[in-house]
Amino acid sequence: MPNNPRSPQIRRRRGLLALGAGAAACTLLVTGCSGSGGTGSPSGHASTLVAYTGQSGDYQINFNPYSPSSIGGVGTIYEPLFFYNKAKASKPVPLLATKQSWNKSGTRLAVTLRSGVKWSDGKAFTADDVVFTFNLLKRNPSINAIGFKGSVRKVDATHVVFSFAEPAFVKGPDILSSVIVPKHLWASINPTKDVVAKPVGTGAYLLKSFKPQAFTFAANPHYWGGAPKVQQIRWMALSGNQAGADGIAGGTIDWNTGPIPNVQKTHQQFPNYDAFTQWQSQMVLAACSSAAQGCTGPQTDPAVRHALYYAIDRTQLNKLAFMGTAGKISPSFALTPSQDKYVSDAVDEKLAPSTAKGDKAAQILRADGWTKGADGIYQKNGRRLSLTIQVVTGWTDYITAINTITSQAKAAGIEIRAEQSSWNEWTDKKVNGKFQLVIDSLYQGPTSDPYYLYNYFFDSSSGAKVGKPAGNNYVRYANPKVDAAINSLSRMPLGDSPARTREFATIQKAIVADMPYIPVLTGGTTSEWNTAKFTGWPSEQNLYAFPAVWSRLDSAQVFKHLQPKNG
Repeated sequence: MPNNPRSPQIRRRRGLLALGAGAAACTLLVTGCSGSGGTGSPSGHASTLVAYTGQSGDYQINFNPYSPSSIGGVGTIYEPLFFYNKAKASKPVPLLATKQSWNKSGTRLAVTLRSGVKWSDGKAFTADDVVFTFNLLKRNPSINAIGFKGSVRKVDATHVVFSFAEPAFVKGPDILSSVIVPKHLWASINPTKDVVAKPVGTGAYLLKSFKPQAFTFAANPHYWGGAPKVQQIRWMALSGNQAGADGIAGGTIDWNTGPIPNVQKTHQQFPNYDAFTQWQSQMVLAACSSAAQGCTGPQTDPAVRHALYYAIDRTQLNKLAFMGTAGKISPSFALTPSQDKYVSDAVDEKLAPSTAKGDKAAQILRADGWTKGADGIYQKNGRRLSLTIQVVTGWTDYITAINTITSQAKAAGIEIRAEQSSWNEWTDKKVNGKFQLVIDSLYQGPTSDPYYLYNYFFDSSSGAKVGKPAGNNYVRYANPKVDAAINSLSRMPLGDSPARTREFATIQKAIVADMPYIPVLTGGTTSEWNTAKFTGWPSEQNLYAFPAVWSRLDSAQVFKHLQPKNG
């Protein structure tokens, strides 16, 4: 599965599909298959980790951390000031900064930078780089995914101060987990267009080589934290989920976050591997929703989106497409159960229905003027209720999900079609609004609070007219009441308060009524990793990072924790 095309920090992930076993794709890998179902010699040299993110098709070189088509480097090459562990409540981990503190009013954030850090080209890392990076975001709204609107100034070489016109406590985690780029190089780089073929960073890894089929990172011998024990990371481009599963079966992939057959019995099938699952990414059918922004098609009608929401049998979908690993989802998009306390009483339906409600779907469509045609599909003004869902070729779990939803929707009088394309093409359609529906996932913020998801995906400032690149709000959703509530929340400290409750109620009431993202399920993010070759993987006892290979800042922490067993 891919890296998150909208955020420079993280990538979303999906559930699991029961796949047929086999090792037909092993010949696609640079190292040979063991032919022993994962019990033979693991892939490559003991100090090289082979990773698969779900990239379907060849890589196109792009190490620009702000690009929606970036293929890597965030966290590993480019570092943030701190690492925030979204898998578990814990203190932020110092990286390029060592200390942070707010003033009482939340308008001033002072940061102490780590001294003695060098860029991988030998230049010194200083406060000038931090100031430059955040001014770069402000000058280029399309890459300003965190919505940074403050100011930043250099105090001296190792101290900076962020200032805001209003309280900005909740902005802290986003700011402090944003990657920093080198001023001496990026002053002449166009952050919206350049692919940065030769990335320079402060991180634990360097780009060693690139080919369309695979690229390799090598350990940075001069890393401020000491060179990592995993000497190389080889990132593979394969044909999709089946190839990833075959790589685990053949022992040629060391870390895959994706579906394999009978994942609950991973270690019994493949003694060199274990599997680990977490639930965070909320799967959606994202609709290009705003006719005012240039979206066209039946999905611009909220009634159509609601009808499709009720047409889905989520219990059947979970069983057929995700092997029962997915969880419930709230139409408020407060993550259940960890954020249930934030779901407002203004939301009548706290969780999406587990089974289809065909009568409810029909009632909504008829009230909106749709009538059922002779073929069983609703129509209105001579237009059939036919929708196309965009999906990446090789994403077999999502493809199976669409096939299942197609059957379910047909029973409700809605025609669904799937359109497959490469990840790059899929990303381009999504970012530029050239779609009706996209199957995707919404991701959580750096701390367990629904504010971040609302800010990322529902704030109109990160939308755009169709044909122009959007940020996280690629559905082009715009609601002044939601914008105002998000803005109000941004000035309040995190935690429980009557004022926050009121703003959450405003947002949730609106987004449930408008439903620009149709809730599907909360995906179980499952990784399979090689425990015979490496130690130090995340576990329930030591969940130091969100364990997904495509979650870039998290996987960068994992790489630094791992120890080769031999090498």
